[in-house]
Amino acid sequence: MPPARAFLPLFALCLLLSACRKDQTAESAPKPETAEYVSDGAGDGSVWVVDSDHGGRLFICGTIHILREGDYPLAPGYEAAYMFSDKLVLELPPGDGSSPDLSRRMAQLGMYSADASLDANISSQAWEAVKAWAKRRDIEPSSMNRFRPWFVSLMMTAKEYSVLGATPDLGVDAHFEKRAREDGKPGEGLETTDFQLQLFASLSNRQQQELLDQTLAELSSVSEEYEKMIEAWKRGDLVALHDMLFREAAKHPDLMNMFLTARNIVWVDRLNAMLDHGEKAMVLVGAGHLTGESGLLELLAKRGHKVRHYREVQDF
Repeated sequence: MPPARAFLPLFALCLLLSACRKDQTAESAPKPETAEYVSDGAGDGSVWVVDSDHGGRLFICGTIHILREGDYPLAPGYEAAYMFSDKLVLELPPGDGSSPDLSRRMAQLGMYSADASLDANISSQAWEAVKAWAKRRDIEPSSMNRFRPWFVSLMMTAKEYSVLGATPDLGVDAHFEKRAREDGKPGEGLETTDFQLQLFASLSNRQQQELLDQTLAELSSVSEEYEKMIEAWKRGDLVALHDMLFREAAKHPDLMNMFLTARNIVWVDRLNAMLDHGEKAMVLVGAGHLTGESGLLELLAKRGHKVRHYREVQDF
């Protein structure tokens, strides 16, 4: 089982990777409104600088929570964001995502009681596909039968990423969390672990089965779509990321609202307060939280703050 800090990012990645189906094209989804702060995709990473009239400055850094060694070094904007910030702001408070207790709680939440099982709650076709995948990855199929569909989906996706060499310990968040701990730089979280656990607990049976069916259908394309996402992230190409996310939102609006939009709306109040109080911070959130009209960059711009890509800023 992967560390607990991998689970929520994995869920978002499940949605993101499954957005690119073979029979769809980028032109099939409406484009986000063009704004001055949207990167032209030329490079320099997914780092944006947000300034307030009160002297506050936030470096909004789009992250990939699960990376490979070959994805380093990061773009220069990340280093600048760290150097010129007084603290880190992560999705979870530093240390919480790697807590052994959280891993146990997550596993317990994803496990059926003794009188229920996976095969009794999904279609026979899905169960056969789960067993076939488990055998292919040298996992005892019966061990999967104890867990709920959402947990099985994340276990499968985590395993496929690990085959690619991508792990949460190499993620951008983990990289800077470790560095801040060594440097004594303070950090805080936008959410609590209890809140994130409740996100999973609130998934309906239908939503769980949809996620598992989607995962099973697209496991074979994980490598290809992961590469596309990494390249878009490295370019700071929010349009490409939005194209992937938007199509999935059309198919599963309740899930996208739960895991992206609703959380952004809560987060922007915290970030706005930091800016109004003149704080300087490096904010590390999944890159999917930055895209579109409900993304953090657009929401902060609507609050009256100046939003620019890192390469457009000279006044460090």
